[in-house]
Amino acid sequence: MSKLLVCTGSKVLLPDTLTPVPATIVIDQNTGKIIEIRKTHLNRDQYSNESASIKWIEAGNYVVLPGLVDAHVHLNEPGRTDWEGFWTGTRAAASGGITALVDMPLNSLPPTTTVPNLQEKRDAARGQCHTDVAFWGGVIPGNQEHLKPLIQAGVRGFKCFLIESGVDEFPFVTEAELENAMKELDEISGVLLFHAELDDDFDRLDKPDPTEYATFLASRPQQLETKAISLVIKLQKRFPNVRCHIVHLSAASALPSIKEAQAAGLPLTVETCFHYLTLAAEEIPDGHPEFKCCPPVRETSNRDKLWEALREGVINCVVSDHSPCIAKLKHLDDGDIMKAWGGISTLGFGLSLLWTEGKKRGFSIGEVVDLTSKNAAEHAGLSTQKGQLKIGFDGDFVLWDEEAVYEITKDVLQYKNKISPYEGKRLSGRVEETYLRGNRIYSRSAGFESPMGKLL
Repeated sequence: MSKLLVCTGSKVLLPDTLTPVPATIVIDQNTGKIIEIRKTHLNRDQYSNESASIKWIEAGNYVVLPGLVDAHVHLNEPGRTDWEGFWTGTRAAASGGITALVDMPLNSLPPTTTVPNLQEKRDAARGQCHTDVAFWGGVIPGNQEHLKPLIQAGVRGFKCFLIESGVDEFPFVTEAELENAMKELDEISGVLLFHAELDDDFDRLDKPDPTEYATFLASRPQQLETKAISLVIKLQKRFPNVRCHIVHLSAASALPSIKEAQAAGLPLTVETCFHYLTLAAEEIPDGHPEFKCCPPVRETSNRDKLWEALREGVINCVVSDHSPCIAKLKHLDDGDIMKAWGGISTLGFGLSLLWTEGKKRGFSIGEVVDLTSKNAAEHAGLSTQKGQLKIGFDGDFVLWDEEAVYEITKDVLQYKNKISPYEGKRLSGRVEETYLRGNRIYSRSAGFESPMGKLL
């Protein structure tokens, strides 16, 4: 006998809708796929299937959303599992409505730059994942012969740095080294992600106090990003079959050149992060390295322009760039922002952050969710199975309490090292339950189920 899960409600976010509508979704729990959608709120008496056992979910006042996709996560395992790992990272993701994430190639040991290294990472992940997990590969000097085999082994694309990455085993690439890699990727219409900061001889402002946020902000000016993005666009014109993607855009000054490239038909896509959309440099206190990330959080006026670019579709998706570390590396004890590891942890409440800020700016829940589900799935090459409530897609969905208001405390944080610049912040909207392929993986009241995530 087949097993069906039926989720019905008056507020279901279906594809191409800005606001939720009444609907009923039927998932075959044997395959994990959505097999039927009716655009009406059914009750038990209105749906029957004598050849199947049925589990019924009445969403009530909750909104039914598609499972989210986070295409930029550092899980750091193996090698730096004390920073984060598959078990804790995917638990945190599930608590925030994420049903699929894509792991970045660096900060683990070894990095994902060869097929054996990818296999080592996959071996470490098996049996630990509460969500589905896919993998980006890495481009470093001299590994161009590994790119096609890595694609064949299942990576979604590749990431590179144009500036020091912060870890020795993942060096940045020069323009000549990029050309070698892009030649390989051009032949297979590959995807190349850029940490788009390019160092230069800019004369930084003389702000010697390493505990002042202004010191750090002056050390990573917007022109590092604009210069790097100009190089990316120049190379993309030579290798037009490579989709180039700018990760964690923070500099609004780069938007005009991005718009021009997109208007010219270049396959250039862009992401930004929750922290660039919800934090502002003027509000960051000195001596608090938990706010440090690279590139940095910039001013309020810059943040406003990023939101405008989201509205215009110039920025395609929003991700966490969850980049944790142990407390010692964050220099919380001495407040030295310059020495601290650059990364902000957000897994578990990114949707709440984006909704809290987005609704103030007139964004609908449909627009906010598209940025964190459908568009992110398209970027990661998962658009035929993730990110939308559609027949034939994985039965991934979230029960969302749009009226809830809660405060970020350490008890809320599910990732390993409970450090957050958002502690004490009050957010709107909260994930109540998360389902992966028709199976509940998280409930705010009951906790987590056993890991059932797949490696994509």
